[in-house]
Amino acid sequence: MRTEPPKNLCRLRVGTSGYSYAEWVNAGFYPPGTHSGQMLPVYAQTFPITELNFTWYQMPKAAAIERLRQKAPPDFCFAAKLTRTLTHEVDPNQWRGQIARYRDGMAPLTQARQLTAVLLQFPPSFTRTPKNRHYLAALLDELGGLPLAVEFRHASWATDRVFAELERRRTALVAVDKPDLPGLFPQLDVVTNPDLFYVRFHGRNARGWRSGNMQMQFDYDYSNEELRGWTDKIIVPMTRQTSSGVIFFNNHVRAQAPRNARRLISQLIERGLL
Repeated sequence: MRTEPPKNLCRLRVGTSGYSYAEWVNAGFYPPGTHSGQMLPVYAQTFPITELNFTWYQMPKAAAIERLRQKAPPDFCFAAKLTRTLTHEVDPNQWRGQIARYRDGMAPLTQARQLTAVLLQFPPSFTRTPKNRHYLAALLDELGGLPLAVEFRHASWATDRVFAELERRRTALVAVDKPDLPGLFPQLDVVTNPDLFYVRFHGRNARGWRSGNMQMQFDYDYSNEELRGWTDKIIVPMTRQTSSGVIFFNNHVRAQAPRNARRLISQLIERGLL
């Protein structure tokens, strides 16, 4: 399924948010008996990119990142979440020093030019207050030089002033698909970086999002019609404004993410976008 894009078109890469899920063995994506350390090479046979989740839970270490990089083809790409102590559990006295640790940990990917983006994923509680606006500006300053994408979960950030500032900084605004619930960031096709757009499919399980249970939250299987609707409304307009784009499926329960990603790839091929 990995193909070179037609000339003069936005280069698209489709993958999943994380790849190391034991349940994907039982669900048929990985062959029976596949261990976690064997998953990335198998995954890379189907998808050209993945989004690293573990970098949100713990600070990345260069040796581990390099071992991971060596398991994938040299043209394989990665996006990586910024660690939670910089987005969710911020210590105002220590966060700046953590930036250097994060940079050092991701160095194998940046040096090999295999890091497509660092994802700054903020929680719904991160609203557009003066304090949070100042923190985000300082954080983006400290991360300068890295390819960045920002995902807001609260609707207060959906303003032209925010979009203009991200555009000035050449930072991608993440387009998200999730349940239509009050207060969540809306579905938009706004492009703030001419070099990259970034899309994340979380699923539309409203009951799961209300519950706070992650297994329920990301338990969703997209239909062909839902994916076509997104392609027509969001993805196609964004491809006309950027030179590249990445699309990730985060509905990992029961291997729905790779199944839906393959389905979207087929649709993009039919549209001549891949």
